[in-house]
Amino acid sequence: MQENTQHAFDPDALARDNQKLRARLRMLTGEAAHNAVLLKRTQDRELSLLGADTLPQILRALVEGLKESYGLEAVTLVLLDPQHEVRHLLASDGAEAFTHVQFVDSLAGLAPQLTGLHRPWLGPYEPADHQSLFAGDRLRSIALIPLPRGDRLTGVLCFGCSDPARFTRYHATDFLSHLGALAAICLENATNRARLIRAGITDFLTGWHNRRYLQQRLKEEISRAQRRQASVACLMLDIDHFKDVNDGFGHLAGDNALKEVTHRVETQIRSMDTAARFGGDELAIVLPETSAADAARLGERIRQAVAARPVRLTVQAERSLTLSIGVSAIAPARQESDLKALADHLLADADAALYRAKTLGRNRVHCTGG
Repeated sequence: MQENTQHAFDPDALARDNQKLRARLRMLTGEAAHNAVLLKRTQDRELSLLGADTLPQILRALVEGLKESYGLEAVTLVLLDPQHEVRHLLASDGAEAFTHVQFVDSLAGLAPQLTGLHRPWLGPYEPADHQSLFAGDRLRSIALIPLPRGDRLTGVLCFGCSDPARFTRYHATDFLSHLGALAAICLENATNRARLIRAGITDFLTGWHNRRYLQQRLKEEISRAQRRQASVACLMLDIDHFKDVNDGFGHLAGDNALKEVTHRVETQIRSMDTAARFGGDELAIVLPETSAADAARLGERIRQAVAARPVRLTVQAERSLTLSIGVSAIAPARQESDLKALADHLLADADAALYRAKTLGRNRVHCTGG
């Protein structure tokens, strides 16, 4: 009985137990500190995604931001965009090309294994299966993270690492699932925001910009022209006898005519030019770094493109249409601080030239100003 009591209070045993407990406490403290760092990084990543207001910002946060944050060799974002809407929204925003964002009409067309992806897939990088998702052959393991919205898949976030043990089928995927869901929500919010902005500056019938956007854009281009000592020109276009189309064939026929005319005009202008529906059947085009003479030549090409063949108004009816076009320009030497006054003057000159083209018999280009 005395031996058991002495053993229970053996100082060496207590010292060893105490040492083990201290080691266990250090390990738990280290794990807690590590987990706190991971939690902070996770929160920073989520705040970065949630703080992205525009499509370009969210794309950069998902690709460049996550690549740097996770220390990965490659991050690719695959977005399902069958109607090319996201691409058009980015183009209208003037965003740069994103080399590590792939827009696809179908996920199966890029990689068949993506279509049935409902949970993150982690495993080895297989060139035959995954080369279309990544540019480079240094990868050893990858994670494919679905971006779900409701019951549909909007895309896939692809992580690539040179460490074969970084992503394996033995790793938990709950956090990556959460990341994919958050990324999908942020992408949808940014897309909806871009839609609203575009709706506020876009004519619903033609898809061109509206008058409000044109006037703002014109001030920006005049400011740029002054800095670069370049000229900026404006075309004002009007469909001749457009009222006869509406009265004779109905307003739907008039809508069809307007859409076809704007389509033909688009084939003649540059991507840097700004086209807008100014009002009714009156159209306007801002031409950066363009002289009055060059603008007049463009106007003549546009006039010929519209008059070249009849426009389909209804299933049964078609009609030849012509344009009257007014041209104005601001020369490099003209410097004023009131950009609004300059913009208004340029538009007024183009409108006066348009009126003159109509009084001279229509179906012609008339230039004034310079």
